[in-house]
Amino acid sequence: MGSPFRAQRIADDIYWVGAIDWSVRDFHGYRTGRGTTYNAYLIMGEKITLVDTVKAPFKEELLSRIQDVVDPAKIDIIISNHAEMDHSGCLPDLIELAKPEKVYASPKGVEALRAHFRGELNIVPVKDGDEIRISGEGTATGPLSVRFMQTPFLHWPDSMFSYVPERKALFCQDAFGMHLASAERFAEELPDGLLQEEASRYYANILLPFSGFITKLFAKVEAAGLDIAMALPDHGPIWRSKFGLVLDWYRQWAAQKPSNKAVVLYDSMWDSTDVMARAITEGLIHGGASVKVMPLSGSHRSDLATELLEAGALVVGSPTLNNQMFPTVADALCYLKGLKRKNLVGAAFGSYGWSGESIRQIEEVLASMDVELAGSLKTQYVPGDETLEQCHLLGERIGERISGRVSAGA
Repeated sequence: MGSPFRAQRIADDIYWVGAIDWSVRDFHGYRTGRGTTYNAYLIMGEKITLVDTVKAPFKEELLSRIQDVVDPAKIDIIISNHAEMDHSGCLPDLIELAKPEKVYASPKGVEALRAHFRGELNIVPVKDGDEIRISGEGTATGPLSVRFMQTPFLHWPDSMFSYVPERKALFCQDAFGMHLASAERFAEELPDGLLQEEASRYYANILLPFSGFITKLFAKVEAAGLDIAMALPDHGPIWRSKFGLVLDWYRQWAAQKPSNKAVVLYDSMWDSTDVMARAITEGLIHGGASVKVMPLSGSHRSDLATELLEAGALVVGSPTLNNQMFPTVADALCYLKGLKRKNLVGAAFGSYGWSGESIRQIEEVLASMDVELAGSLKTQYVPGDETLEQCHLLGERIGERISGRVSAGA
């Protein structure tokens, strides 16, 4: 009886044996509107090697795809590039089934996997530049080796790359990935617009805080002289001819240069803060900014992060509720603060009934994010003409400031 799930050949001796999660819509707070994949790869060397596993509920899909190529019990080596549970969830089961000669992970990966699974898993730590031979001269595949590169904080301390020089194949775990469930395995089979949309969403919500490490990664890969014909991430499509696209996007996003785009996020109780947001938006437009207005009644926090990835200003509005900023605004700012977007101009605004603490609280969060504050506005109850004119002027001032920074190349 055949396997219900089929492996897909990626190169002469490399197969995709991962799982497609068509239904997931939330990934630890990040909205995954198009699902995702948990990619795992089988290298059919003299020593059969599995690179990463999948999320635990998808174990049978993984085993079925492996079975399409080889008996899973014949796996000789398992490499864990990243200990996060969507890639290591069924690692103990694979170890129990295959009883591999070796399981490799980074030193931090060994620590994380043992902590995850509460046991003394027999895992061999590998250092930067370590190399293993999985096929020798005179074998059907010819010589095959795997070289390890430590890539800490891309995006966990344990993260590492595995590189097969004979196939110019870089197994790059969560780098260059995206949450996208699709029947297509290769980036060139998908539209550039879709790739950029989902890659930017992934970068903004997962990798943005580690932009400094990504800049260093480019220098490290260059220094190592890696010749990369294909990059095989743990989520989303495999990069071959379009790999240059995502490299260019990553360089741009890692630089975090400001643009003349302003993101206005707010919530409102009785429409007063909403009216202020609209007046500020008009001022931003007149000041030369492009604007993305995101009322939190209908905007997800991960969409906010994505819009902010290529922005120059963050303008935040909230009414005061029980001496606090509105809960949706607090949630959004907590999320954005952790993502550490740099080089922003910002402001706070809102209406209040009798206390008005929300404005000061927003200012404090923006200051903690190193946002350059351009001013604040608050009004009691319903904004009048004078307040709305001040809102317009505030928006205009911010628009002129960010347009000027872009013109100056800041």
